[in-house]
Amino acid sequence: MNPKLASVAIVALFLILFGQRFLHSVPAGHVGVAILFGEVQEQPYPEGLHLVNPLLSWIDLDVRQDTFKISQLEMPTRDQLLSKVDLSIQWRVDYNRAPELYRDTGDKERLIAVHLHPKTRSLVRELGTKIERAEDLFKDEVRDALAVQIETELKAYVGAKGILVDSVLLRNINLPPVLAEAIGRKKEREQEVERQRAELERVKLEQEQQVAQAEASRRGAEEDAKRLRILADAKAYEIATINTAASGNPAYIQLQSLEALKKMAEDPAAKLYFMDSNSPSPLPLLNLGEPAAGKR
Repeated sequence: MNPKLASVAIVALFLILFGQRFLHSVPAGHVGVAILFGEVQEQPYPEGLHLVNPLLSWIDLDVRQDTFKISQLEMPTRDQLLSKVDLSIQWRVDYNRAPELYRDTGDKERLIAVHLHPKTRSLVRELGTKIERAEDLFKDEVRDALAVQIETELKAYVGAKGILVDSVLLRNINLPPVLAEAIGRKKEREQEVERQRAELERVKLEQEQQVAQAEASRRGAEEDAKRLRILADAKAYEIATINTAASGNPAYIQLQSLEALKKMAEDPAAKLYFMDSNSPSPLPLLNLGEPAAGKR
């Protein structure tokens, strides 16, 4: 066989059998960590295809944002009560320090177990002792301040190790049962006080409405009385005016006398009357229809 052809055949066979070891593809959202004879190489490999040393072995670390949830972390407060806290930590691996992280700690599960979980638990216990009372954890400002403090101190601690914390979310706080029951009873009392206050307000409003109606009725009665007084005064004035005008008028007096006689004549018991026509007041002089007293 031609020596040249033999050499080409050997190279081709080698490429067929071992060619893929010269290439390494890092998945999207990952960073490649190369290991040579058990030693982690310092250079991180970004996502994509790389021509590499065929003797290298590979660990591809996920550098996308991840969420780590911790439940029922115990948090003592100064009143010596023990509450429990649930947290969500959004974090990711620092791309540039991925080889260092893997060499010093390991994969992402190890990062959580060695750094994130213990430090978070320690911070929760430490910061809880700065809170006066467990029931203060129901206050928004206390909860917000606690979440900010945990996030700030956790970032400072794990950031130095190559772990980036984006946010810490305080999901839930479970107070001690005895305190939760006491707070529940307190809320019930407050609700009862609010109901009683609302009832008092309703009664007060009704009383104010009744007072307003009584005041309106009183003002109406006063107006009616005022109108009656005006009418009575006007009538009295009218009568007084007529009397004054008629007192010196014989014709008016004679007219009134005739009116009186007219009514007397309408009486069935009346018989016959004589009047003095010369008198200014023509009144009946004698009733001839009845026999004189003592006569038949």
